[in-house]
Amino acid sequence: MALSDSFDDYFIEPLGKHDRAAFCCGVEQLDRYLKQQAGQDARKRVAAPFVLVEKKSGSIAGYYTLSATSIKLAELPIEISKKLPKYPIVPATLLGRLAVDQNHRKKGLGEMLLMDALYRSLKNEIATTAVIVEAKDDDARSFYEHYNFIRFPNYSHRLFLMMETISEMFA
Repeated sequence: MALSDSFDDYFIEPLGKHDRAAFCCGVEQLDRYLKQQAGQDARKRVAAPFVLVEKKSGSIAGYYTLSATSIKLAELPIEISKKLPKYPIVPATLLGRLAVDQNHRKKGLGEMLLMDALYRSLKNEIATTAVIVEAKDDDARSFYEHYNFIRFPNYSHRLFLMMETISEMFA
């Protein structure tokens, strides 16, 4: 099965009345968040969770969350900050969590989730300078770096991708 064919077997939508009980990505914190906290965060507008649903079973194959955040201009690399307005803080989008169920690994679904999150961030009508992620470990950091995310100079697992770059990705 080709990767693009497998994408036809899934769709992404905002978290609703989905059955979250069976989801297991193998990271207890991410599993618990989806099962116990994501619905409340959505209702309180703290985060916008999106779920990747397998069409044939209706099961959640993955998820991610988006929320508003900000970046201190001084935290960015100088070559980037010098191109931005000299505000002390600039708006950004936080890709807070991204996880794929263990039963759906090795299908490119992490990339599918990431691209959907970046596209939604780009198409959002609220101004944002970059998408920020907090990688949970070195493997996650490598995943994001593969998609050209840049490390914050003073944080080994905090990365960003400028909206200008995201725009070029979807041009």
